[in-house]
Amino acid sequence: MSRDWRRRGLKIERVIQNSMSKPTTYRFSFGPWNISEGADPFGPEVRPAFPHEKKYALYKPMGFDGVQFHDDDVVPGIDELNSAQISKQCAKVKKMLDNQGLTPEFVAPRLWFAPQTVDGGYTSNSAKDRKYALDRTLRTIDIAREIGSKAVVLWLAREGSYIRESKNARLAYQRILETINAMLAHDKDIEIWIEPKPNEPTDMAYVPTIGHTVALAYASSDPKRVKGLIETAHALLAGLDPSDEMAFALAHDKLGSVHLNDQNGLKYDQDKNFGAANLRTAYNQVRVLEEAGYGKKGEFIGLDVKAMRTQKGKCVTSHLTGSREIFLHLVEKVRSTDEKLVQQFRDARDYEALELYILKHLMGIK
Repeated sequence: MSRDWRRRGLKIERVIQNSMSKPTTYRFSFGPWNISEGADPFGPEVRPAFPHEKKYALYKPMGFDGVQFHDDDVVPGIDELNSAQISKQCAKVKKMLDNQGLTPEFVAPRLWFAPQTVDGGYTSNSAKDRKYALDRTLRTIDIAREIGSKAVVLWLAREGSYIRESKNARLAYQRILETINAMLAHDKDIEIWIEPKPNEPTDMAYVPTIGHTVALAYASSDPKRVKGLIETAHALLAGLDPSDEMAFALAHDKLGSVHLNDQNGLKYDQDKNFGAANLRTAYNQVRVLEEAGYGKKGEFIGLDVKAMRTQKGKCVTSHLTGSREIFLHLVEKVRSTDEKLVQQFRDARDYEALELYILKHLMGIK
């Protein structure tokens, strides 16, 4: 083992020890799109619209401090506005956030709606369309800074292919790296959080896992400022365990944020309530975050959950408060786990007994 990796291992052990002695007080975030009207690909809206401006007043009473943004959540009609108009709108949103005591966690360029990104943005075969994607992304960085956010999220929605022969994959990865470096050069303080997903809307996406994200980070011009954002459902869609994906990012100090939700099998991206499909998987995500001291540097617990389409009401929020409540219950489960007993089972290699203990602990059985 090299000295660097030995030092990294000792550092991780210290973080785990410190996190156990000083419990984290978690902060939570969600995006205004998580309060939705219930439309899906197969049906129209089923609930009345609720303006973004009114949603901000709901955050604090529900126990949320952070707001996740797309660029056009901050500046509607962004492509039709000039720089002065964009700055004016940013100032308006910043004032609303300040009035509510809210923190803008990140801003993400919403590239997957634009006609120029039908075949991808950064990896498009069209140089003109690639320029559009980069220009809008750099504009997103400016928006993030104007509203007081330090991070830009890249969900590479259409960066992939429907058939492999349509693009040169090696060149596509180079183009993604060039985009990241251009973003880093545009602003010397901004962080880039890449949100991997294996498919949907493309059939086969580039950067499908956190491993790909971390590799791009290390290849970039400033690796310290390139991190990952792990969504539970995205990891499950890749056939991977979300807690392991989080652990890998944490081992490299590259977990910018999380989007917690749940997923019932290898289907479309469901964004179910956290813990709704598999409580044990949810428990292990919380356990990994707790052990690493995630949140102690101000990181948010982001939720990306959708209300069931069947839910009635003008402004449905129970999926958000419920997911937050389950997370906090699981925090208490993690903190009340008998770690000495767990270690005894590990030392004895009695994983049958360990599994039974964990299941009984989750069910509240002594």
